[in-house]
Amino acid sequence: MLEVGMKAPGFTLPDQDGNMVSLEDFKGKRVVVYFYPKDSTPGCTRQACAFAAAWGEFEKLGVPVIGISRDSSASHRKFADKNSLPFILLSDPERQAIEAFGVWQEKKMYGKVSMGIVRSTFIIGPDGTVEKAMPKVKPDTNAQEVLEYLRG
Repeated sequence: MLEVGMKAPGFTLPDQDGNMVSLEDFKGKRVVVYFYPKDSTPGCTRQACAFAAAWGEFEKLGVPVIGISRDSSASHRKFADKNSLPFILLSDPERQAIEAFGVWQEKKMYGKVSMGIVRSTFIIGPDGTVEKAMPKVKPDTNAQEVLEYLRG
């Protein structure tokens, strides 16, 4: 998994409307990139809704939020519409960014081991390096923790 001070790997992925979005598009500003397992599941919905509820604060700070999962752009569009999500959701079915950021890992649930996305959040600084890495975040508190960090 990426750590503080490491260069964030570049990516270009389609958003919920099929538009291509690159990390490079945000050069010169801080950006929050969070990885989550699946659209419309309970934890992922709570996490996304918490970011949406705090959206005004992120806008005031001038910090965009990007959510990334393996779901399709069409799935992201439905998820965004259903939950009024105002931020970018990127589709990464080939795990380009997911693996580059190191969040595709072995997970254990109910004694069963499988590979999947570890819910993680990164704050990328204006210079493109990882300013803060937050592995294994909790869906209900992640957005507020990110805001507290950004406010200093």
